[in-house]
Amino acid sequence: MANTMRVIQIGFGSVGRGFVEILQRKHGWLEQQYGTSISLVGVATRSWCSYDPSGIDLAVLRRAAELGDLEAIPARQPWTPAQLIQQAEAEVLAEVSPTDLSSAEPALSYMRAAFARGLHVVTANKGPVALHGPQLLAEARERGLSFGYEGTVMAGTPALRLGWSALAGCELREVRGIVNGTTNYMLTQMETGMAYAEALAEAQRLGYAESDPAGDVEGYDAAAKAAILATMLLGGSVRPDDVERSGITGLTPSDIATAAAAGERWKLIARVTRAPDGSVRASVAPMRVPITHPLASVAGATNALTYTTDLLGDVTLIGPGAGGVATGFALLTDVLAIGR
Repeated sequence: MANTMRVIQIGFGSVGRGFVEILQRKHGWLEQQYGTSISLVGVATRSWCSYDPSGIDLAVLRRAAELGDLEAIPARQPWTPAQLIQQAEAEVLAEVSPTDLSSAEPALSYMRAAFARGLHVVTANKGPVALHGPQLLAEARERGLSFGYEGTVMAGTPALRLGWSALAGCELREVRGIVNGTTNYMLTQMETGMAYAEALAEAQRLGYAESDPAGDVEGYDAAAKAAILATMLLGGSVRPDDVERSGITGLTPSDIATAAAAGERWKLIARVTRAPDGSVRASVAPMRVPITHPLASVAGATNALTYTTDLLGDVTLIGPGAGGVATGFALLTDVLAIGR
């Protein structure tokens, strides 16, 4: 008999829709393959709430949300996200509301309310993990609950799980790489001769960059991810404001050409290092990477991390670092881990 995991979800942006698409597409296969039936029983945003303890009709939900037809949302309830957490019968909260890197709210409060009710939490929301990750992990463990946050660094590519599981037994001395797809796409375009402004406009046209691109191009997004790697993977105590940070706004076509002539490529590199005294530091900065290094071959919006270990040397992981389905997959892996 399948183990049923009832999930409620806060947020229905790109990641939330991607998670729902995965559940709709693979529900039967997941049950057959893993013996776990994942039932989405509630979804809430600032505008609407849907709750059906027997499971929401995902096809109807996706269609109504895509059309913006709030009246067609199935099993409508007059609840806020906080009320859904308090009243729903569920085992897991999937928290994918918009990220706030200054206060982590309201996601931080949602997670703590879920823990207080005895719900496991999975998230792709960087703010709470970058600012309060160790405290949230401790709160979960005190209650015998799980806190999954794989999707906060490289979407569904298992950047954190590789470090703490597959590389268990190795000492991680350094983690460095490309954790922001927008800037990597722009640098790839600049190698073809595009000026910075032209590459930014193209990234905005394709939806990689926001209308206000500062979070990407000035390195704030990468700094939050570096803080998560430093704190949650290497055991340091690093917040985003502690990360030495510079972005790509000052790079020119001349800089790109000079690096190319030297057999190098510019990449915005997040770097986390452990010093001999055990202290952990993090930085984000554009760096020239030798063309022979695996990170140099990573083009477009793809992400990559190189883990420097004592037993294996360098191990490089390459994969998608953004996208609704790719990040929704991280939520799925965290929910399946709870089921196991």
